[in-house]
Amino acid sequence: MSADLEHRDIQLIPARHGKAVHLKKGEAVQVVNLHGTQVVDCWAYNAADVGEYMCMEATRVWNQRLNPQVGDSFITSQRHPILTLVADTSPGVHDTFMAACDARRYELLGCTEPHRNCHDNLFEGMAELGVNLPHGNLASFNIFMNIQVQPDGRTLKTLPVVTRPGDYIILRAEMDCYVAFSACPQDIVSIQGQGDNTPRDAELRILTAGFPQVKLQGAWVPEGV
Repeated sequence: MSADLEHRDIQLIPARHGKAVHLKKGEAVQVVNLHGTQVVDCWAYNAADVGEYMCMEATRVWNQRLNPQVGDSFITSQRHPILTLVADTSPGVHDTFMAACDARRYELLGCTEPHRNCHDNLFEGMAELGVNLPHGNLASFNIFMNIQVQPDGRTLKTLPVVTRPGDYIILRAEMDCYVAFSACPQDIVSIQGQGDNTPRDAELRILTAGFPQVKLQGAWVPEGV
């Protein structure tokens, strides 16, 4: 299917850095794990009002799932779908639990010098588009990140990425939106794949056609309501 995808732009997310794109409703962004080892943090904002943002808490309620699968949508702080996962060639291991790394996180990990981090990458990527965010947001969608819920149902275990070179996901825009990404700079906690803990580049493609047209699903409601 990848050869049939029509795109209007290709951008590299340099290792340890961020990038943001503007999507029109109905377009999509393909996130490619070039080396098969990289975690990519993701945020999205309503282009008409960046005070409305993709919200992991509302997304879990909408889908009744801890982590998304193809057909699931990501939901904003105003309970509107903003992105839908329409394709995933990876093993489907992603995360909605862990907060994005920020400067304070690296201080707690023992860093005495400034360390690049996903939260700053969010602001840098959006600033490149001329967008100033009204507040921070640690609740990212962590693409390709391998966080496992343990058998006790409450403990989380952090493990390295399990994707392969060239694996990708495709996110379709359900409104005009900005989508920001960070090729996670984490090199202390073992999350990047292959055990060397080295952040690497990822790739973005803005798609205009050729991707699956998955039906937008409504919010989950209990039976009988």
